[in-house]
Amino acid sequence: MLSLLKKKSNAAAPPSVPAWHPNFRNYEKLPDIKVVRTAFFINIAAISVALALAIYFGFHEWQLRVVGGQVTDVEKRIRTDKPLSEQAVVLYKKFQAEEAKIAEVDGFIKSRPLVSELLRHIGETIPPNVALDTFDLRDTGLVLRLSVRGAPDAAAGHATAYLNQLKGDQKMMVLFADAAMTSLTRNPATGRLAVEMTLPLKPAGGKKP
Repeated sequence: MLSLLKKKSNAAAPPSVPAWHPNFRNYEKLPDIKVVRTAFFINIAAISVALALAIYFGFHEWQLRVVGGQVTDVEKRIRTDKPLSEQAVVLYKKFQAEEAKIAEVDGFIKSRPLVSELLRHIGETIPPNVALDTFDLRDTGLVLRLSVRGAPDAAAGHATAYLNQLKGDQKMMVLFADAAMTSLTRNPATGRLAVEMTLPLKPAGGKKP
């Protein structure tokens, strides 16, 4: 009995291999059933690139406008301040010229010795046989007119000795370049020897001309 039922169930089972039939479907003409299509991503990417480029160039354009505005403001300020700047340059040049004059006068005054100190030094160092008649301090130097006592030969010796003393006087030679006897004559009225000596001033800086 069981064998008959088993055979009957096996005979009623459908075949395992389906019947063959040709596939006439055209996949190119079939509709696209994707939920998100590929073209959507391409469009999003293109829009993103375009937006990024627009932001980039827009930012640089804004920077150029800001810089251009700053340049315009600076040029306007330069045009406004230019007359005052030119006037200041002119005044500065005048100031430099006046400053040079003042410096020249100041240097000349400082280069000249004090008359009181110089006269006192000469009075303290002049020999007993020599008398100072004239003390003449000029722009070019010092002129001394002296009277020397003694016989002609002795008086001439005293004058020469005093000239050598002046040349060896360190304090005098700091101010003067040299000392020279420019005149030597006998004064018939006094019987003394009239002597003139010149001491040229050193130029600024203490160098000999």
